[in-house]
This record gives sequence, C-alpha cells and structure tokens, in this order.
Amino acid sequence: MTLILGGCGSTGSSAVTLRLVAADYGDSPANSSQKYWDTLVKEYESQHPGVKIDVSVYSWNDVDAKVKDMVAAGHAPDLAQIGAYADYAAAGKLYPASDLLSIPTQADFLSQLSEAGQWNHTQYGIPFAASTRVLFYNKTLFAKAGINPPTTWDELAADAKALKDKGVKYPFALPLGPEEAQAETMQWLLSGSSAGNGGTGYTDDVGTYTIDSAQNVQTFSWLKNDLVDKGLTGPVAPGSLNRATAFAAFADGQVGMLNGHPTLIQQAEKKGVKFGMVPMPGPTGRARASMGVADWMMAFKQNGHRDQTGDFLNFVYSEKNVLDFSREYGLLPVTGSASNAMSQSDAAPDKALHPFLDELPTSELYPVGKTSWATVSAAVKQNIGQALAPGGDPAGVLTRLQATATAADSSTRN
Repeated sequence: MTLILGGCGSTGSSAVTLRLVAADYGDSPANSSQKYWDTLVKEYESQHPGVKIDVSVYSWNDVDAKVKDMVAAGHAPDLAQIGAYADYAAAGKLYPASDLLSIPTQADFLSQLSEAGQWNHTQYGIPFAASTRVLFYNKTLFAKAGINPPTTWDELAADAKALKDKGVKYPFALPLGPEEAQAETMQWLLSGSSAGNGGTGYTDDVGTYTIDSAQNVQTFSWLKNDLVDKGLTGPVAPGSLNRATAFAAFADGQVGMLNGHPTLIQQAEKKGVKFGMVPMPGPTGRARASMGVADWMMAFKQNGHRDQTGDFLNFVYSEKNVLDFSREYGLLPVTGSASNAMSQSDAAPDKALHPFLDELPTSELYPVGKTSWATVSAAVKQNIGQALAPGGDPAGVLTRLQATATAADSSTRN
C-alpha cells in the first residue's frame, strides 16, 4: 500500500519539509525515540525525495507543553505525537483522520482506539501506542504465603492478609498519589463492574460523567474498609504513594500485588523478581474490563501539508513499523494487523505482552475525547486519596469529584 501511495505527496520541484514533534519512550540515550524516528524517516525519505521530515523528540515531561507553546505562537508543527488531542480538535486546528489516511490504514486501527480518538463524532486523534493493566504478583512471596493469584476481591483481600502475616511490606500496593492516581482509580472503577452489574468507570455509555455512581461508591468503600483500614496496602498511605515508587518497590521484592502495565516487566526482570500476571479480579470474578491507555498522533492544518502528511502517516502505520515501535518500547500495537502478528508470536518480547493483548479488546480508555477531561483528571489526582484516608468518606469525595466534572463539562460544552 505504501508503494502504491508513494509519491502522491511530493509534487513540485522544491522539497516540502514536514515538522514532527514526538514524545520520548526511551529510558536512556541508547533507546531514545529519536533513534526510532531517524531510522524510519531515513527509509521514507529515500522513497520520497520531494519530502523531508524534521523530527524533534522531547521527554514526556515537556512534549505536551512544547506543542502547546508552538501552537500558541502560531507555529504549529505538521504532526504531533503527544498525550491529548481534544483541545486542538475543538479549536478547529486538526485535520480529521479521514482526510489523511488511506481507507485500509484507517480501517486497521482497533475500534475502541479509533472511537476514543473522536471529538464531536469525528476522529481527529490517531492512536499511536497503547497499553492495558493487569495484576502483577510476586511468585516468591506467594509461594512463601501458600496462596494462589486472586480471582475475586475477597480472594485478593485474603491473599493480602496472608502476605501481611508473612511480613510483606506492601501486601497490595495501591498508588493513589498525584503522579498517576487517575489510572489506578479507573482500573478499580472498572474492576468494580463485573459483567452485568452496571459499573461505569468515569462515564456511562453516552459519555456522561458518573463518578459518584452507587457502584463506584461501593468500590471505594470496599477498598477503604477491606484493604486500607486493615493495613493491607503498606506503610505509605495510598494518597501519598506514587506509581513510580510502587513499581520500584515491586522490583525490589517488597510488594505482593499491584496493578501494572508492560513497562513493569523489564523493571522487575532487571532486579530478578519472579512474577506472574493475571486479569484484574472483580467482586465475584474477572473484571468486566481493564483500563486501556493510548497516546495520540495528530496533524495540524496550519501549514497546509495535508497530502504529504497523510502519505507519511500511511507509511508510519504499516504493520512492520507499528510492530517495530511496539517491540522496541514494550507497548501494544494500535492496529489489528500488528496486534494479530504479535499475538501469534511466541518470541520475545511478544510473548510477554500476550496478557496485555488479551485485555485490549475489552479495555476502556479515559474519556480523552472530552475537553473537560484534563480538569477532571487533575482533580482526581489531587483528591481521590482523601477517600481512603483515616476518617475519609468515599461517597463524599466521589460526590465532590462528580460536581467538578459536571461543572467542567458544562463550561467546555462538550
């Protein structure tokens, strides 16, 4: 398909330069995303002499702000691969995906990711990388405690108590600190919604915030009463425990169980921790859905390079290039063709990602298509830990977050 499309974006005698700003998924200069893009761009430019691709890679701490500043200054890049797209879509600054991608490329994206990329029923966010969560457990600590991986909440609480009785520092690590509390919260809201019992996560099926639903209140009440108040989550209060700290403690062998994403695999393996991965349990069995996360590619209209940008994106999203990126950084492919290839492979690193791939078809993502989500996410990060503090009131905290979400949604008219 790339060969058929090749050249359609390079008419004229002078070269067109596309500017791409991208996030860095590497953890050292040796595996910086700049190397991935440099290799990919070199191949593309060799086939398209009329197009140059100028790629700038920034850390996740800086990339979203960098793009925001560029857009505000009137110098939007042609392409940005960052964490959120909705504000730019709402401002009319982005090309719809259908104006850029070939029909086979657009059809290849996993459906729930394409849907999450929609603002006002049109797809502007093009998924670039995906991840889900599963329950990690320390096999060595479980063997010492004589327990098996949990399949229900009651079993999870019983396992946590057995681990505590054996002196495990964090029987169940529950990171609800401000670093990434919105992720842990969503995983629990979804796990509280076993098939058929009506749980919703942050929103219902039509996109209305339902943070203080009866099911969500029940979920956080269980967490407080059955895990936190019984001392089963470790010495650090959940509202003060950040995800990075919890992952590091797991890699140090101090955690019995926690929710984790694919990057924890390498982190734990480097420290020699023997671990297993199972689906997140719900109240009476496997949770209805896992939390999914996607990062986004978007194309700005300002420079008018629609054809060249679309042609380059069709190349970026070939099965080979999607697989190369996913394998390099331990993330899940966003296309059906690459997902199928990875799921059918038993080679490293594909096999290690199979538990996460299994969760992807039923995963649910943040409501990233709502321009109010940034405000709601920030409020969750700052306040959800209070629901589990000594004397805390889960219902009250969720009600206040719901009020914040409703007000933010109303102000953005989305």
